[in-house]
Formats: sequence, C-alpha cells, structure tokens
Amino acid sequence: MAETTRVAVLSRSFSRHPILRGELAALYPSASFNDTGRTLAGDELIGFLAGHDRAVVALERITDEVLAALPDLKIISKYGVGLDNVDLRAAAKRGVLVGWSGGVNRRSVAELAICFLIAALRGVSVSQSEIRAGTWRQYPGRQITEVTVGLLGCGHVGRELGRMLRALGVRVLAHDIRDIGAFCAETGVESVTLDALVARSDALSLHVPFTPDTANVIDATRLAAMPKGAVLLNTARGGLVDEDALKAALQSGQIACACFDVFASEPPQDQELLNLPNFLATAHIGGSANAAVVAMGRAAIQGLTQATDPLSFLAPWAP
Repeated sequence: MAETTRVAVLSRSFSRHPILRGELAALYPSASFNDTGRTLAGDELIGFLAGHDRAVVALERITDEVLAALPDLKIISKYGVGLDNVDLRAAAKRGVLVGWSGGVNRRSVAELAICFLIAALRGVSVSQSEIRAGTWRQYPGRQITEVTVGLLGCGHVGRELGRMLRALGVRVLAHDIRDIGAFCAETGVESVTLDALVARSDALSLHVPFTPDTANVIDATRLAAMPKGAVLLNTARGGLVDEDALKAALQSGQIACACFDVFASEPPQDQELLNLPNFLATAHIGGSANAAVVAMGRAAIQGLTQATDPLSFLAPWAP
C-alpha cells in the first residue's frame, strides 16, 4: 500500500535532512519533497500538494481554501508541535485526519529558554552592543537564583522548563487554565493567577499556543504591571505579545531585556525593535536542535498512519 500512497513533504528542514528523508522514502518511495528552499504558500503550495493523499506540514498555512482545492488530501501530519497553522475545523469538515504528537521538542525549546533567561539576566545582548560601539563596562547582572521566574502556560515545554529551573534552585510560578496541582506538588512550582504571575515574575517565559484568546495576551497593560526591570522570554508563538508595546517598554526601561525566538510576522520587519541593545532575537530555532529535529520528523512519519479526528486537538487556552 505504501508504494501507491502519495505523500508530499512541505517542510524544508525535513526535506533536506538525510535521515528523515531516507526513512520516509523507504516507506513511501514515490514521496515528493520540497527542495525549493522556500516556505510554500498560496497557489504554489496547492500545486505542490495536488494529487497527494497525505502531507507532512511544518509552519505552512493550511486553510479551508487550501483544503477545498485539494480533494485528494486525506491526512495531514504535523512536523513540529503547534497546530495553529492548520484550520482544524475545516479539516474535520472536509474529512481530513490530522496526525500530531505533542512535546517531541520540549527539551530543545526549554534549553533555548534557559539560554535566553541567563543571557537576559546577565545583559549579554547589551554588553555585546556596547562592545561593538566601543564601550567597555561590566554589566551588573543577576544570577537566576536571585529571581522569580514565571511560566505562562504549563504544557510540555512549560513543565520541562519548570523542572529544569527547580533543579537549579530557582523560584518558579506558573499559570495555566488546566489543573497543574499534581505537577506543582511534584516540583515545588507555585500555581498562581495570571495577574499574580505578571506582578510577581522577575522573568516571564511564555509557553501557550496562539489562539484568539491568547493574541497579545502580554499587552501594554500587562507589561506595565510587571516588576520594573523584568525580562520577557518568548519561545512559544508569535502574536502572544504586542510588539509595539514591548518596544516602548524596552525603550523606557520598564522591561530590562526581551528575548524572542518567534514573531507575529516572520521574518520580523521592525528594525527599530530588532536593533534595540536590550532585545535578543533568534530565527525560530527553538526546536532546531538535531535530536529534536529527528524526533519531530519521526513523529510526523508516524502521524501519516496514526492520524485522528482533528477536532480532538481543539483545546482553547484562555488567560
């Protein structure tokens, strides 16, 4: 059956990874891979997927309009952790199953968050900017055990980060709409309301999906409610933070440093924000550690045969 199953791989990183490409091709010899080096969209995306039964998608937008143009497509398997780019209701309406495994890159993303946290507290980006400008001074930073770290969202990545921080002796707060009592009892993380999380966190790390409920969940009001000189980390999804409000908070010193791996629009276009000395940006690399890439790819391959009702993945998050 695999020989006649038509699989298309949209993900660029999956397509160029020799291990993943080889393992998929061994199962589906006629598989098509995106070797363009570009993220496909619109008519080009539809043209690439046309005539295929199953698809591996990464961050490409799979909308109702896209699905309407692809009557042969029966299974979508997600390479990566977020499903916000796939219209799950449209998939259900059109009889398309979805394969997805949560948490496969949690260690990779949590390690980047730790990297961001230490860099922000020690003023790494500010010091680098000053050195390049010809200024040599010692930045008065803080150790992570001096601060309280808040986790907005306590799913796979949030829990992984929480455990890592507690192992380092860090005070950790967390907020989630789900019951996290057992996790808190196990780790010593304190469960708090969203308002308390914002008010008490010297460093706030975001770990929620992007939904209509979480769009700009960190806005000007919540940035102002954070302790003066706090730091903000986003390794989750773009659109969770009002980036204009963040820029103003960084410029005023209300937020001492922000470190972002994700943006509302990628690549980001606000050069004024990107050039601030107290803003550190990376190019959506949270899940790009090699072990995580292989794990995500193998989960996506598995999802081609273990897909399920897309509505089962609808779990709105609200602050």
